[in-house]
Amino acid sequence: MYIKAELENGIPVVMEQLTSFRSVILGIWVKVGSRNESREKNGISHFIEHMFFKGTKKRNAKDIAIEIDSIGGELNAFTSRENTVFYVKVLDEFIDKGIELLSDIFLHSTLPEEEIEKEKSVIKEEIKLTQDTPDDYIHDLFLKTIWGDEGLGQSVLGRKETIKNLTRDDLIHHIRKYYGISDTIIACAGNFDPNHIVSLLNENLGSLRRGSQPDSYPTPDFNGNISIYSKDLSEVHICLGVEGLPFSSPDRYALALANSILGGSVSSRLFQEIREKKGYAYSIYSFANSYYDTGFWAIYAGVARKKAKAVTHLIINEFKNLHNTITTEDIRRAKDQLKGSVVLGMESPSSRMQSIARQEIYFKRNFTIKEILQSIEEVTLKQTKELLNRLTNSGKIGLTVMGPVKEEDFLDIASP
Repeated sequence: MYIKAELENGIPVVMEQLTSFRSVILGIWVKVGSRNESREKNGISHFIEHMFFKGTKKRNAKDIAIEIDSIGGELNAFTSRENTVFYVKVLDEFIDKGIELLSDIFLHSTLPEEEIEKEKSVIKEEIKLTQDTPDDYIHDLFLKTIWGDEGLGQSVLGRKETIKNLTRDDLIHHIRKYYGISDTIIACAGNFDPNHIVSLLNENLGSLRRGSQPDSYPTPDFNGNISIYSKDLSEVHICLGVEGLPFSSPDRYALALANSILGGSVSSRLFQEIREKKGYAYSIYSFANSYYDTGFWAIYAGVARKKAKAVTHLIINEFKNLHNTITTEDIRRAKDQLKGSVVLGMESPSSRMQSIARQEIYFKRNFTIKEILQSIEEVTLKQTKELLNRLTNSGKIGLTVMGPVKEEDFLDIASP
């Protein structure tokens, strides 16, 4: 059962009661991420996420760790390009303690200077680890290719030089600007009493009265650039894509079906052609990411150097011709595959919490699983073909390649 309420200070609370579970997960979502950061402060949202666990007015970092472990719970956070999320997951009998602990770190973190300096070293190591994981790092490089080095093109982790220069005053300014009632929502899923949850939240978070000024920024232009990063690796990593759709686009389900057909499943065109038939790649898949006002649709492949150029051409060819080759049977299989993924993906309180939070942030309403499945079923072959033609043949293609290659190897690959 879905319930929406509002705290006394105006913060919206969206809840989904799942009485068949014994756990509860509650997340505080702040609508700020790397997109909102200046180039000089890139990585500050993620840095604050780390710092909130380093001590409050009444608990040090060890106390926080011991208290969450003592109730068998999970207290954690994550940062994306548009949101920063702090959450607690506990057995239903410990929800009072969980909310008090989460609220304490959210409202009363002291951001000790000595911990800031230590955490800079930790995050620099995290950046190094990402850069040493090419199948992960290529995605950051791809977003920089298509959107430049600011806004959505920036890394969530930031850069070593920006992390080095962050100060405690920078963190406090960022919190005061964004961590107010206008930029915050709360989402909860699991086995709980809704009235009790709202009462606990008013008691623990009701003191937050600070306003905030949500940013307004122009939609970034999609760049059909080619970026080559020569690096001594055992294989070549390729990320290639086109401009996609905003989160709330009415064509979002048509894109999800097209993605399943192209490279989102083991029966997809790219997986079958490039991995199964030709044996050119171990890993190849397509994916679509959406944001408030834009998005992208892309393919990743990890291939041997000798096959990199051939695979890139195969991907572009499949991309540009998909609207001519998909059939009613393809759509039917994709619908069944997508509906199964939706239902299976919602069978945990954590996924439900994230789903209702994003729906509130991007749509200001809740979609039931029944509504989602019906919307998937209503997508037509004609709608999907028209969307494919618009995305893959009317726009630009961005390409990022990293590995033992040279720029001249890809000079003949250009945007349509």
